[in-house]
Amino acid sequence: MRKIVLAPLCALVTVAVAACSPSGPDQTNPELAPRGTTMTKVKPTKQDLTTKLSISGKVEMNPTFGLTAPVAGQVRYFDLQTPNGTPTKPTRVATVWKDGAANYVEIPAGATFGGRLVDDKATVTAGMPIASAKHVGYAIVGDIDGAQAYKISGALTDVTVQIKNGPGPFPCTVLGTIAALPQGTIPEKPPVTPDTKNPPATGQTQPKQPDQPQQPSSSTGLRIVCTAPGDVQMINGATASIEVTTGKSAQALVVPVEAVAGQQGKGKVDVLQPDGSRRTVDVTLGLTDGKVVEIKSGVTADDELAVPGPNLPEGQQQGGDPQQKPTGP
Repeated sequence: MRKIVLAPLCALVTVAVAACSPSGPDQTNPELAPRGTTMTKVKPTKQDLTTKLSISGKVEMNPTFGLTAPVAGQVRYFDLQTPNGTPTKPTRVATVWKDGAANYVEIPAGATFGGRLVDDKATVTAGMPIASAKHVGYAIVGDIDGAQAYKISGALTDVTVQIKNGPGPFPCTVLGTIAALPQGTIPEKPPVTPDTKNPPATGQTQPKQPDQPQQPSSSTGLRIVCTAPGDVQMINGATASIEVTTGKSAQALVVPVEAVAGQQGKGKVDVLQPDGSRRTVDVTLGLTDGKVVEIKSGVTADDELAVPGPNLPEGQQQGGDPQQKPTGP
């Protein structure tokens, strides 16, 4: 009796499976949209744009920083005496002569001379580090890599620091240049010997050389050195985050980075025509925050742009930039 019941059931299962099986060819995933297909479109908009760069740093005591030549010319150094204490006024360390005019280089108050970075009477260019100085006290120091250096070299007026688990955020005043510094040199002073023929006048003492000669500054890498307000408590070695504002643009004309191909000030976008076709135009690029990019010229707020943007030929794309468009499938 049990065999008579199971046989029809097996037949029914076989029929059901056959009915559910596809009769045509195997199904495949949908194909991707052809390259160049407009997925969406966008119009440029206006907004205030600020770009920032974050650097890891820490609190250090007596860090070294560099002073640069204000103009191109010939540098002449002053012979500096070892101070008796922390200077409260700027100290003139060198003069750069150009066209018969003297351009002075001064160590700021609160810092001491660290060393000469080029030879006396050397010809220097504007912005070249020519002397090092040592800040007396606490400062925040952050290491910089080469790519960051070019982004912040002209943007050191707006720096904010947050000490981890400590004070902040607070404004930080930048000292000197971010450029890497060679080892400093300090010229030897002639030895002082008693003059028995002309002894010092009554009440005067013979000049005395310091017991320990001043040590020249060591070489440094690319870095930023800045000082905190006086009321900020500092602990040597504490880690900190340094935020540098690299650019500001009020009411900039911006588009999403996906709509732009190119970088380093030049790019291309596809402007949609009334018939739906694309017209690739050159644009001048400005600031970018990674989400939008400023368009300085090439399109107007009335233009409609295709997203994604145009595909540049191999070799015109460059990596490491938000505006880059992939060239592969």
